[in-house]
Amino acid sequence: MIEIIPAIDIIEGKCVRLQQGEYSTKIIYDENPLEVAKIFEDAGLKRLHIVDLEGAKENTVINIKILEKIASETNLVIDFGGGIKSEDDLEKVFSSGASFATIGSLAVKEPSLFKSWVTRYGSDRIIMGADEKDYKLAISGWTNVTDVDLFDFIEDNYNAGVKYILCTDIAKDGMLMGSSISLYKKLKEKFHDLNIIASGGITKIDEIEELNRLKLHGVIIGKAIYEGMISLEELSAFVSGNNIK
Repeated sequence: MIEIIPAIDIIEGKCVRLQQGEYSTKIIYDENPLEVAKIFEDAGLKRLHIVDLEGAKENTVINIKILEKIASETNLVIDFGGGIKSEDDLEKVFSSGASFATIGSLAVKEPSLFKSWVTRYGSDRIIMGADEKDYKLAISGWTNVTDVDLFDFIEDNYNAGVKYILCTDIAKDGMLMGSSISLYKKLKEKFHDLNIIASGGITKIDEIEELNRLKLHGVIIGKAIYEGMISLEELSAFVSGNNIK
């Protein structure tokens, strides 16, 4: 069954959400990310996706203390992304309690270094971020849409041993307009052995059920939870198997 992965995006130590990655659209949802994480855990969710938005912008991990607190005070399995640009950053993320590191921009800018990390730390610990717009990769906190083709990029890294990808359609992210189901269908058809995590635009539980039928590995849900479009009760029922159609 698809894993439900709630998201906590961090700016200045606070839980926020953006629209399409634009920092000017910041909305603060909670002053205490730890309390938000505990609410997710109390609802029966097992995973958590933390994004250091300041880190993504500044090209180095910044909000590491929040990762440490959530990892030490919950039993959530955490993946952490945003600003991982050096081996020192990566070591900090793992030593601070993350089970997975999500790495996107560096995989595009320094592919050899990224692939060496996959080999050294293991493909079970590295999630490759593949953020896209019109099938072209977006990097550096989505401030730069490149000419790199999404499918070519994934195929190259898949052949190099990558097992997990987190693919976000940035045109959908934070817009509450629905997920790019057709995108994930294409990815699953081409890379059927890859563990694909969908992200961006999830608005209702029916979309999660559809992504589950595609046999995706996971789905990240952020703004839909904070805006009350999808309730924690619905997610709890889904996780327990009582809401799968």
